[in-house]
Amino acid sequence: MAINESEDSTPPGMEQAQIVPGYRRRVIVKFKDHVQLPREDPARAMESMGVGPWNALTAQFQGITLEPLLSSRPEQFAVLTERARTLDSSFRATNLGAYFAVTLPPGMDAEALAKALSEWESVTTAYVEPPPVEPPFVNAADDPRSTNQGYLDPAPDGIDAEYAWNFPGGDGAGQALVDMEWGWTFNHEDLAAHGITLISGLNHSYYYHGSAVLGEIAAVDNAVGCVGITPALASIRCVGQHLPGGGYSTAQPILDAIAVMEFGDVLLLEAQTNLFGYNLVPVEIEPAVFDVIRLATSLGIVVVEAGGNGGVDLDTVVNPGGQQIFNRASMDFMDSGAIIVGAASSTAPHARLGFSCHGSRIDCYGWGENVDTLSSDDTNTATNLYTTGFNGTSSASPIVTGTVLAVQGLVEAASGDRLAPWQIRMILSDPVNGTPSQNPAVDRIGVMPNLRAIIDGPVLNLAPDIYLRDFAGDNGDPHLGAISSSPDIILRQMTVPDPQAAFGAGSGTENDMSLGYEAEAGQDNFVYVRVRNRGGSVAGDVSAAVYWAPPSTLVTPDLWTLLGSTTLPNVPTGDLLTVSSGITWPSAAIPAPGHYCFVGILNTPRDPGPTPADFLDWDNFTTFIRNNNNVTWRNFNVINNVPPPRAEPPGYVALPFIAAGAPDKARRMRLEIVPRLPAGAEIILELPAEFAERLRVRPRSMPFAPYAKSDCPRVVYISIHPCGPRSFPEIAFPAKARIPLRLLVKIPDAMRQHEFELFARQVYEGEEVGRITWRLVPSRQPM
Repeated sequence: MAINESEDSTPPGMEQAQIVPGYRRRVIVKFKDHVQLPREDPARAMESMGVGPWNALTAQFQGITLEPLLSSRPEQFAVLTERARTLDSSFRATNLGAYFAVTLPPGMDAEALAKALSEWESVTTAYVEPPPVEPPFVNAADDPRSTNQGYLDPAPDGIDAEYAWNFPGGDGAGQALVDMEWGWTFNHEDLAAHGITLISGLNHSYYYHGSAVLGEIAAVDNAVGCVGITPALASIRCVGQHLPGGGYSTAQPILDAIAVMEFGDVLLLEAQTNLFGYNLVPVEIEPAVFDVIRLATSLGIVVVEAGGNGGVDLDTVVNPGGQQIFNRASMDFMDSGAIIVGAASSTAPHARLGFSCHGSRIDCYGWGENVDTLSSDDTNTATNLYTTGFNGTSSASPIVTGTVLAVQGLVEAASGDRLAPWQIRMILSDPVNGTPSQNPAVDRIGVMPNLRAIIDGPVLNLAPDIYLRDFAGDNGDPHLGAISSSPDIILRQMTVPDPQAAFGAGSGTENDMSLGYEAEAGQDNFVYVRVRNRGGSVAGDVSAAVYWAPPSTLVTPDLWTLLGSTTLPNVPTGDLLTVSSGITWPSAAIPAPGHYCFVGILNTPRDPGPTPADFLDWDNFTTFIRNNNNVTWRNFNVINNVPPPRAEPPGYVALPFIAAGAPDKARRMRLEIVPRLPAGAEIILELPAEFAERLRVRPRSMPFAPYAKSDCPRVVYISIHPCGPRSFPEIAFPAKARIPLRLLVKIPDAMRQHEFELFARQVYEGEEVGRITWRLVPSRQPM
């Protein structure tokens, strides 16, 4: 909404006061904490208490009067201060009762009066109170229109409020907000249901501004207009900077608000100011405002503060004492505990907008343009207006405020408690939990919070995190261990009456790798899937799909055939094994008798897994192998180490498998055989002659004859050391190659009472991308 011409053309500074009827120019004086002037007629006591030469001052500046700056009584200050000390051991109380305001007649030199007062021994600081400054928005008449509330979307575009709504409290349920600014339309169609009330001050003007702010945060989910980041707030209250009788203040309404707020409530300061020669900077540059904000945060109230639209590098700001109060690297830095917000572009990568203040003191940023939200009119009568052009640090601050309320709601729903202001600020400003700006070193506006990262990450860990183990010791983290030895896909020839008792937590079989049988042709077989949840909430409607493939060192999706799927109604937290019901593998769908590779994929709405199509892209395939714990491979076979009577060649156990190419194009990979067999064992690799030539290996003579039949492929044999890895040269595997191979193994008779293991794998760019493992056992065991 465009502002009117007279307001738009008024430069910031003293001239702005003229557009606010009843404004009185004042000098704010803060006496040293030990000064205890009475609140009633303090000027009269000035001389008698030895505070300063008040009479001489009034003679020089005729017509001045003295009154307390803040209306609260000393006993109220004491109660708040004592509570703050209890909650925040670092809080160092200042005497808020030592702040006074000197009112001047029109035309008097306020700067000269402030200078005279600052020279008194009893005075800590004296400054001219800034005049009313419009809320921190910019004229959006030339800005492009936004088509939707993109700030609700997933990162990097927005804060992913939509994801937070999937979790208890993520919609702000149970949380309380107070907004400080000039005006609002409380009965707007998208706000009326909240029953918003005014704590103090006046609902004065700029009604569209306050309505836009509240719309971003809490527009009701009512099928009309917009929806807020946290539409289910329990309480919304407001406090006005314009005071009854024509006064204007920022410190007083903050004090009025915190007097009725509780630990964990959120106070948004939609304001900016001009002081010490700086225009449109954060309001805490005013000493009195800083002190009440510091009291608020020590009381556990989360304060979100607009960074201001002056484009000022806050690291360069100095107060009259020459102190760099906003520069975190300076010894003079003063930390109020508030979260200060800058503004960036609405499109990613988000670049700082030129009007936004910036520097090390800015904690977070939000959209500073093109924000779709509520609006109103100058008469505060329209209740159904909207805008797509709200902007400035005014539009950025509500986005961060909504994030704070969502996080508080999530934490309270999960634990019954709320976070302290310093905890919230630490979480939201951490780059791990947010989206960086386009050029962080130049922009210096912090990060835009990402609710998905906060929810899923270690800070809150509220999302379910279901996983299948790649090997018995897998804890769900990315790893460099085996990727194809999952104990969590179990193939049985008969149904299991109580799968949870047989295979679940406390069964004694949690890490047993020998639970699966080889598929039995001519009858139905049954597959059970074991799932863990290491996340912070129950996973509901977990689907488990299982695919089978021929034994291969690289099980790419073009080898997969869907075996079947099942649903686990819920998988509880606690990282305990939960077992699915049996998936029937119908007899008609079972291939020839033998061993097979299995692929399992888990999916649940709040922890979605990939689909087979995702793996067709090679980069996705290699990423999912290592980093997606919703996917696992079981390329693990249990084999009798005694050769069958009709073994070919005689005396050897045959382990057939294939080496596969990538599904998209030829890629250079390396084949490795890693046996762990006893001394005296024999292991031979049987491979096509053409593949042997490409590997540049020379066939060896063997104690048995190769295939002699004319219809059999020409194969050659390579002898492999039984207890050490054999790595072949890296070669280009053709796309979708299917190279048939066999390992022929002979265990010495004297060692056949023991178990041994070997595996074959493919390596791409130094990382294993597929493996098949065999365990040779003394006699036929359940597999």
